[in-house]
Amino acid sequence: MIDRSHKLPVARQAQVLKLSRSGVYYQARPVSAADLVIMRRIDELHLDYPFAGSRMLRDLLRGEGMAIGRQHVITLMKRMAVEAIYRRPNTSKPAPGHKIHPYLLRGLTVDRPDQVWVTDVTYLKVSGTWRYLATVMDRYSRRLLGWSLSADRTARLTRRALAAALRQRTPQPGTLLHSDRGVEFLAIDFKQALARAGLVQSVNRPRRMTDNAHMESWNKSMKSDMYHRQRFTTEHALRNAVRSYIDFYNCQRLHSALGYRSPIEFEAQCA
Repeated sequence: MIDRSHKLPVARQAQVLKLSRSGVYYQARPVSAADLVIMRRIDELHLDYPFAGSRMLRDLLRGEGMAIGRQHVITLMKRMAVEAIYRRPNTSKPAPGHKIHPYLLRGLTVDRPDQVWVTDVTYLKVSGTWRYLATVMDRYSRRLLGWSLSADRTARLTRRALAAALRQRTPQPGTLLHSDRGVEFLAIDFKQALARAGLVQSVNRPRRMTDNAHMESWNKSMKSDMYHRQRFTTEHALRNAVRSYIDFYNCQRLHSALGYRSPIEFEAQCA
């Protein structure tokens, strides 16, 4: 909030705060009830997506049914002093032809296990330091097949999650593995791991985060059920908590899309 005792003229305040004149006046006025709702949601989304900027936050809010423009998001972020955390450069080498990203889920009906796997990386904190959790899920049953936790977000992290999933299951050649467009999924060594397993890669379309909605839903459930309910001071404690939650999720957590059955129960009954 702007200090009302500040003696700078409006033009100078606008320059310092990097706002328009109208933005300066907006900062000084009381927050509306509607903006309070949006600001609370921005705060929650920023915790789950610390690298998200105004465009991504706008898209997330719109995906939840909020009619909001990017400039409004920028203004609220400045009012809240919310900034996207700088993402360290990823050192994984992209594959040749990496600009060609196939989206192979269009019109596809998923009606059996090991037809489509989905994967993602999400962010968790340990004593104020980010850790990266990569997971692989069977989209049909929502069963978590493999995961890996690391202080670095690289192709090594996603390869290890994939390797863990392949220790659980042996999919037929041609099984799709779908992810977002992160370089950790588009790197040469990750693509080579897919080829060795006979998996076919599919990735989100540009700016279509909902293309990987099943993994986004799992991330949200995990954080709501477990992660946000406690503080973690060591990676060992976080690792144990993730392992316990995945066991609970696969064996006990009921899923409405599975007829209120757990993923393992659903797979057993649909075999």
